[in-house]
Amino acid sequence: MKIITSIPDMQCYARQQRRAGKTIAVVPTMGYLHDGHLSLIDAAQQQADIVVVTIFVNPTQFAPNEDLATYPRDFERDCQLCRQRGVDALFAPANEAVYAPDHSTWVMETELSKPLCGKSRPEHFRGVTTVVTKLFNAVLPDVAVFGQKDAQQAAVICRMVRDLNFPVKIIVSPLIRETDGLAMSSRNKYLSPSERQRATAIFKALQRAEKIVQESHNNCDYSEIQQLVRQDIEAAGGRIDYVELLDYECLTPVSNATRKIIIAVAVYFGNTRLIDNIIINLAALTESLNP
Repeated sequence: MKIITSIPDMQCYARQQRRAGKTIAVVPTMGYLHDGHLSLIDAAQQQADIVVVTIFVNPTQFAPNEDLATYPRDFERDCQLCRQRGVDALFAPANEAVYAPDHSTWVMETELSKPLCGKSRPEHFRGVTTVVTKLFNAVLPDVAVFGQKDAQQAAVICRMVRDLNFPVKIIVSPLIRETDGLAMSSRNKYLSPSERQRATAIFKALQRAEKIVQESHNNCDYSEIQQLVRQDIEAAGGRIDYVELLDYECLTPVSNATRKIIIAVAVYFGNTRLIDNIIINLAALTESLNP
């Protein structure tokens, strides 16, 4: 596995692969890899000849009061996991390689980034879209793989790629959970044993909501379902940032035209902010009920 730290070296490597007729898939990460990340690598290997994993803890997507300084890092372990998974190149630039001291150019998506995490983290997605653009310009990929756990992020990136005509195919890979249902996340390491156990209430609440929608989706009271999810999580000691039921395709309120619903949550257990979601295909459900 080749380890690359400069953008010119990364671009040179990518161009060499392209001249050799090979396709490139990129898996953007902030490191501290877990099985969820490894599933993205597996998906990337199905899509292209060369897989590049990026590791960059992007400072511009963190607010001043967030966990940039303490975000978990273990570069040597990440390298070992990537080698074991057959990754071809690991791109790990330093901050100064990505952002000039006087950088003043941003990439912004202005609709899908407004709800959910955009409400409580108003500059977060500006940092995400800017750094993903930079990573695309460095890696020159044909394909990029993101995870469903960050469903809003994936939606924002898909919109950015469409609107700015990036020649990159976006793959959104399924969310990976621990055996007890907790969505895999690098931030799970912050949880105390008690918080870790109580955080399993998130997925249980989502499953309960999903069952209600599936059983009565034509007559759902979505505000009532939203309140039930809040109550279940708060009963376990979670502090709610948001619980939302939205049209998955446009992240707007559910309407008669909605084909897929996303039930998305952001919850604090202790000081750790966890996000999770579940997607319900109403169109497929309707077809199964009305064959």
